[in-house]
Amino acid sequence: MSRSQLVPGVEVVAVPGRGLAVRTAEGEFLTVRTKDADEDALLSRLSGTAAGKPDDEIDRIVRAFEDAGYLADGPRRPRWPAGRRDIRLLGDAVLIEPLAALLRALGAEPRTAVHSSPSPSPDDLSAGDPAAVVWCLDGPVPEGLWDAADRLPERGIAWLRCHREGWQAYVEPLAATAGDVTSAHVRARRLAATPAHRELAAYWSGPRTSGAPVHLTAPAAGLLAALLADDLSRWITGATDTDGLPARRRLRRVDLRTLTVTEHPVLPVPDVAPMPKQAG
Repeated sequence: MSRSQLVPGVEVVAVPGRGLAVRTAEGEFLTVRTKDADEDALLSRLSGTAAGKPDDEIDRIVRAFEDAGYLADGPRRPRWPAGRRDIRLLGDAVLIEPLAALLRALGAEPRTAVHSSPSPSPDDLSAGDPAAVVWCLDGPVPEGLWDAADRLPERGIAWLRCHREGWQAYVEPLAATAGDVTSAHVRARRLAATPAHRELAAYWSGPRTSGAPVHLTAPAAGLLAALLADDLSRWITGATDTDGLPARRRLRRVDLRTLTVTEHPVLPVPDVAPMPKQAG
């Protein structure tokens, strides 16, 4: 058999008087039925430190681990592709600075885009053909600000964004191709999902009166940056999504007071068919 080892997050523990148990990546414990197998030899095989002598019972158990998806050969997370390292960042420094640091650590080459216009055009945003554009706002999104960026996936450029509304922040789905969820789709879905749609629309358009401003803490900004960096790196390296909703169909809501993250499914909004013409 090929030399394999446990995937990250899966561990085997020796339980006094009960033999071996697997702790899965989801945190569940499963009993390992070893019969008369040498547990030390089995643990060596599972850790990848030794191939061990041929043993039918150990081979059977290792095959069971492989079938369950608990073993892998070599690293599971591919490296950032050299030709897609150019990531363009826009928005507020409190968010894009920690995001840039994380992306550099992952192998990307993020750079902050500077535009003379407060609402750059699709040509401005796609200049230089970046692999992705990420836009982060420490506040609500002004009406129409992201309209041009919503067209980036049509040009083969990934589009990822987040913004804050009071003590709530939203990490929107990554849009990679035409037909993916855009910021306009998210706004439409959120308005349709609340009975306070008039109030929400008024909040977005402003003006707003507030007391002491909300200041993003370093942990809160770091969490938002980590969510964005993970979504982007998984997409660009082709890594599989974790259990749950896929990144391109998932809206995350982050409570900045408790750093609690909740996920909500979101789908593109289909184009409205034109009204049929009436016969005159």
